[in-house]
Amino acid sequence: MAKKYRSLAEEIVKLIGGKDNISDAYHCQTRLRFKLRDESRADDETLKNLDGVASVIRNAGVYQVVIGTHVADVFEEVAEVADLKSKGTAAEEAGEKKGILSTVIDFVAGVFQPIIPALSGVGVVKAVLALLVVFHVINSDSQTYVLLNMFADAVFYFLPVLLAFTEAQKLKCNLILAAGTACIMLHPTWAGLVAAAEPLNFFEFIPFQLVTYANSVIPVILVVFVQARIEKWLNRVVPKSVNLVFVPMLVFLIMGTLALSVLGPLGNIVGQGLAVVFNYLAENAAWAPALLVGGLLPVMVMFGIHNGVAPLGVMQMANLGYDSIFGPGCVCSNMAQAAAGTVVAIRAKNAKERQIASSGAITAYMGITEPLLYGVNLPKKYPLIASMIGGACGGLYAGLTHTHRFATGSSGLPAVLLYIGDDTMTFFYNIIIAILISAAVSAVLTWILASRFEKKEAAEAAAAADKAAAEAVTETVVVEKPASAVILSPVAGDILPLEQAKDEAFASGALGQGAVIDPKTGLVIAPFDGTVTALFPTKHAIGLTSREGIELLIHVGINTVELNGEHFETFVTQGDTVRRGQKLIGFDLEKIAQAGYPTQTMVIVTNTPAFESVSVQENPELH
Repeated sequence: MAKKYRSLAEEIVKLIGGKDNISDAYHCQTRLRFKLRDESRADDETLKNLDGVASVIRNAGVYQVVIGTHVADVFEEVAEVADLKSKGTAAEEAGEKKGILSTVIDFVAGVFQPIIPALSGVGVVKAVLALLVVFHVINSDSQTYVLLNMFADAVFYFLPVLLAFTEAQKLKCNLILAAGTACIMLHPTWAGLVAAAEPLNFFEFIPFQLVTYANSVIPVILVVFVQARIEKWLNRVVPKSVNLVFVPMLVFLIMGTLALSVLGPLGNIVGQGLAVVFNYLAENAAWAPALLVGGLLPVMVMFGIHNGVAPLGVMQMANLGYDSIFGPGCVCSNMAQAAAGTVVAIRAKNAKERQIASSGAITAYMGITEPLLYGVNLPKKYPLIASMIGGACGGLYAGLTHTHRFATGSSGLPAVLLYIGDDTMTFFYNIIIAILISAAVSAVLTWILASRFEKKEAAEAAAAADKAAAEAVTETVVVEKPASAVILSPVAGDILPLEQAKDEAFASGALGQGAVIDPKTGLVIAPFDGTVTALFPTKHAIGLTSREGIELLIHVGINTVELNGEHFETFVTQGDTVRRGQKLIGFDLEKIAQAGYPTQTMVIVTNTPAFESVSVQENPELH
């Protein structure tokens, strides 16, 4: 257990509404993914500001908390804190509704993502084998070559078994029965009958189509999809006393027959259709997939669409032995983002920003871009624009040169080895050139855009500082000394110790130090000159940052997010520059109380560790 992440896990579970709000949870390479019973109970902005969380994303009914490459360790703690083992899954939640596209992407991702480690592993084996042949360490007719090639090909040969297993997990049917049906489709006897090419009739009247299912994808997916429903029906109608014996027997008899007579051949036709499409693209529009993926991958990642596109590369590889659909564009995009992050790190004057950009860039060079994307490139915008243009340029070169990879793996710098194959180094050289184009274009554009954007921001900050100094309004107390934060109350009312907050998250100080205001009027004003950095859609809370760096959260009421903005109005928008005393939020004290919600207003300095002490004082402007 990674106990050092225990406190982080506890805060995450608390801020997404508690363990009772979680109906399902899992993780990918960088993100915790939750399906919540009520997403409105999750506190996005506080989560984003939590140390150890890079960003928060709501997409297609999945609440995503971006952590980084150590996400598995954090998830281990989250699973224990939230007691996930005793829970059902979101798929079992009644009444859950998702769009068709979201449903398809969720299904495809659930089937293919678990097998990525196996595909990556054999991909590296294939790359090593190709290197050994290219550099004449071994011959392609040697026993060593045959055995290593077997190591690499085994996962693809038995890919239907792996897919049957993961699809059964997704569809909540028996994993072993699904894998068993796939084994029927791959049995050596069946392979021999297909090779003999003699007509086959089961019970003399059911024709079995002579199709080989090794290395296939679509047939077994279709078979298990039908099997899941038949198995569940059998479990309902077969008496429980004989269920253990008769359900598996009937599943194998029914699905073995359907797989070899109808479903398998039908899936094979679909697979052949995809092969025709892949061949057409390779011959007539090889530039298109790499260009589109290279340029648009960050957007695909943000919306989760990449989970539906990446398996096309696996299918192409299963059909044709190589992938030109996803791999080349993906590695170009990742390296473009890494180059943009490197430039940001080099130019950054702020130590924290430099650290985030540096670590994110290193991770991106290894093929994991989410920390850099959500931590630097997306918030700053211009590195994202530059990296998308750079990725598109590199992808275009890769497509025009018909560059493709011969194995699947993480699309970082080590992935260049996956482009060695067909007894040639041509694809290897071309992907390196494509990566250099992506990185160079992205880096140059990032530098040029940074000169413009950063200078503009610096000029605005300097002008604002000069204006503040000229005004010299000493009674606007924001920072009494560098190590102390003194905040004027933004709401008229009695100031109480934070411990008296009726919400445990605030009272514990986990979100930062501050105070509780028992409001007498329904108006929130700006306690200092600064910027609106966060404004909740439900209007019940606002985040401000002062010119001196104090990050302040003003939260009106307890659980008032559930009012969905009713009884609230806002006078500013996110990104606005505000002056001390300016109206921010109006709220109806009486109606909020009548709705059953406490009206306590919390004033929290969310970056409390930056100060030795934090205090909230009465504001003379409110009397």
